[in-house]
Amino acid sequence: MQARAAATGGDDFDQLARDAVYRAMFTRRDVRSHFVADDLDDCVLARLLTAAHHAPSVGYMQPWNFIVIRDGERRRQVRDLFLAAREQELPAIEAERQALYRKLKLEGICESALNLCITCDRQRSQNSPLGRWHNPEMDLYSTVCAVQNFWLAARAEGVGVGWVSIIETEALKRLLSIPEHITPIAYLCVGRVSEFAPKPDLEAHGWGKRLPLPDLVMSETFCGAGEAPLKSAIARLRGADLPKP
Repeated sequence: MQARAAATGGDDFDQLARDAVYRAMFTRRDVRSHFVADDLDDCVLARLLTAAHHAPSVGYMQPWNFIVIRDGERRRQVRDLFLAAREQELPAIEAERQALYRKLKLEGICESALNLCITCDRQRSQNSPLGRWHNPEMDLYSTVCAVQNFWLAARAEGVGVGWVSIIETEALKRLLSIPEHITPIAYLCVGRVSEFAPKPDLEAHGWGKRLPLPDLVMSETFCGAGEAPLKSAIARLRGADLPKP
């Protein structure tokens, strides 16, 4: 134990803390169906936003903003945008899956305590191209890190989050008065829930299943064979050494 602490600078988490981090990751759900009527305390929301604000960002540009949406009428208008976008998306779904698609609960816009739109200000650090000279999309990816921080912190607080991605971006920008140079990244439904489902909703409804991780691990080059010991270690896990929900 002392050797390990010396090797890591003594900053590694103890077992309980490690388990809590992994539990938040493995039991996080995209919540649509289980929101309850309870309000979300501002102190809790403040902690979640602070967690999001501590996400990594390229060039330390911190490009995010957080639009909190509580007004019922505005949320109904957002839901109308979702319903229109869903009908537009439907023809792109395989014919044999369209009936299931219509049955899926894909948003909790009006049922959740509040909505949150996380945006990316693409002009926030125009004077510094650090980290974005060759990859200008890194500000967008940084904002997604803020979304993930918010989501995992919410799970730790027992707060459900659902990401509404079936929505037309320009229509949402008009409704929320978002300037041209600001990009909406995530429209989230946020609130207390009656439960966190044991499986992701789409998996539970037969839409898809989690891919085998060993099949996704490559060695040195894309599709490069190798890393057999690592793949064996992954296969041996099978949940045995992971914290339970």
